[in-house]
Amino acid sequence: MKNLNFKDKWILVTGASSGLGEEMARQLAVQHGANLILLARRKERLEQLKITIESETESSVDIVVADLSQPEQIEEILETIISRRDLYAAILNAGVTYLGKHLALPKEQFNQMIQINIISVTYMTTQLVAYFEKKKSVGGIMIVSSMAAIFPTPFQAAYAGTKGFLLNFASALSQELDNKELSLTIFLPGGIATEMTAGDGFNELRGYLMPVQQVAKEGLLAFKKRKSTYIPGFLNRLSSKLSFLLRKEFIIKQTGKTYKKSLDRHSEL
Repeated sequence: MKNLNFKDKWILVTGASSGLGEEMARQLAVQHGANLILLARRKERLEQLKITIESETESSVDIVVADLSQPEQIEEILETIISRRDLYAAILNAGVTYLGKHLALPKEQFNQMIQINIISVTYMTTQLVAYFEKKKSVGGIMIVSSMAAIFPTPFQAAYAGTKGFLLNFASALSQELDNKELSLTIFLPGGIATEMTAGDGFNELRGYLMPVQQVAKEGLLAFKKRKSTYIPGFLNRLSSKLSFLLRKEFIIKQTGKTYKKSLDRHSEL
């Protein structure tokens, strides 16, 4: 397949009001000339991003305000988007995390994580694949998972589980596509310096976090080149390739020690 060409095409980005989603939206407009459909729950943030992008580039921006933790909104959202624009690609980035012992994770917060990280992404992927299969047109879907899908992260157990589901789901689904012009990309970043990791519990982990600008740049290039899976950051990719030299249990144990140290330091403050 030829590389995706985002220029003057309509691209959906979920979780676009902050962090990786916001940065990918900016780079899609500034560097790739894409038109954007930005979806998130914070209307003010979306409106400001729309103003900024349209004033600094020639891109057009639609905003869609929605809370993906509410299942009843998802079907209506997609129908509205598809009826309004000729969609070329989608980046399903919306997600939430929790840092701490799993037994301390409130039930409501756990249910929200499952709904946003798994159910909404799975449903939207299913509907978008059906859209592109019916059209038989060129297109791409990127699902933002995490390196936690490969190396489960202690003290983010539920989050790691949700990201592992996305990796397995998308990897399997990609082999079922009839439309040979449609590609699925599973993006597997490690820790990113964003609003999601701004809490004090991440203080001791700052040195492991990649700049969001670099992560977005690498992710969009991988998406454009239709990579099936991609890990940003040379050291992250190297550690993944060399992981066969160490037992997975050892890697998870060492990660757990690092995270526990960060949490313990936070609790002492």
